[in-house]
Amino acid sequence: MNWRVPLSDVDFGDEEIEAVKHVVKSGWLTMGTVTHEFECEFAAFVGARHAIAMTNATAALHLACVVSGLGPGDEAILPSLTFVATANAVRYTGATPVFADIEGEASLNISVASIEACITPRTRAILVVHYGGYACDMPAILSLAEKHGLIVIEDASHAVGSKLEDRMLGTWGQVGCFSFFSNKNMTTGEGGMLVTNNDQLAEKLRILRSHGMTSLTWDRHQGHAWSYDVVDLGYNYRIDEIRSALGRVQLKKLPNNNQLRRKKTTLYHELLRESCPEAGTPFQNHPGVSACHLLPILLPVGIGRDEFLEHMKENGIQTSFHYPPIHLFSEYRGMNMPVSSKLKMTEALATREVTLPLYPTLSDGSISLVVKSVQSALKRARQSVV
Repeated sequence: MNWRVPLSDVDFGDEEIEAVKHVVKSGWLTMGTVTHEFECEFAAFVGARHAIAMTNATAALHLACVVSGLGPGDEAILPSLTFVATANAVRYTGATPVFADIEGEASLNISVASIEACITPRTRAILVVHYGGYACDMPAILSLAEKHGLIVIEDASHAVGSKLEDRMLGTWGQVGCFSFFSNKNMTTGEGGMLVTNNDQLAEKLRILRSHGMTSLTWDRHQGHAWSYDVVDLGYNYRIDEIRSALGRVQLKKLPNNNQLRRKKTTLYHELLRESCPEAGTPFQNHPGVSACHLLPILLPVGIGRDEFLEHMKENGIQTSFHYPPIHLFSEYRGMNMPVSSKLKMTEALATREVTLPLYPTLSDGSISLVVKSVQSALKRARQSVV
């Protein structure tokens, strides 16, 4: 469909094209020096000792769970209001995901009180998700984790460039995971990154990323090794030079593009407050500096979301919702999940959430058009209720 205002857009130009051409002309496409440079630049950007590039963020989450020691009989606490990969990564290790509730209308992030209520003798880790690029309450979560001897993994897929207390998200826990999927603030099409300040974890992550091998094809090509040993049950989770080249260019653009996202989010909130005060706008005045990956709103109680989305579509505005709660998926219903009463806020707000278009090149005029469409969609929906 030819949208008047798409949900997201990529910022690609001649720099990305030239970076890819340089890699192709070099004749070396698999993981090598470009990836190493990308990792060093990303580590410096977020302030971490180590950055390990991955084929995607799901692979990053999986390895984060593996190096954290998760396995059969263990539990990991995480929100249900996130993409299913967060929970799947826990299950890949044989551990069980336990879903905690979210805070409420002001913040769609995981609730610290709900995390604490979910802790059992089997709990080994907490996976936080910085929804939309807005920081979870990391000081309180780390304090809780220390009290109970738990590992903290950050799913920072939405939060590349987000800060809390002048510290980048993704660097608060033992391991942080980032996504470079095509709709993210910086993109390599598919791709991800792990960051950690733990030298031993970093060494293990690098080995696991490439089949458990002690040396790589690039090492042997450079004459640094003749053979290799396999010292662990590893995976083929490597990124390639083409995507790393894209990542290096995108990383340079990120600070300015995130600043543009913040300005557009502020304008959205101002216009929504003026024209549609009945629509909830989570994360206003939220602590920290957000990457503003998503622009979520909450429809008034009683407004049908399907009808609202259809009206936006008729106006040429692409919208979405983030997310269908994981514990309600068919694959997860048969598991021993928490009863719905423990996830009251998740279930109540997930049906009301709508994500509006947001990207750096989105014009002020397009934002005004989106807000006017929200206003007319709400008016139509209210009339149908009456």
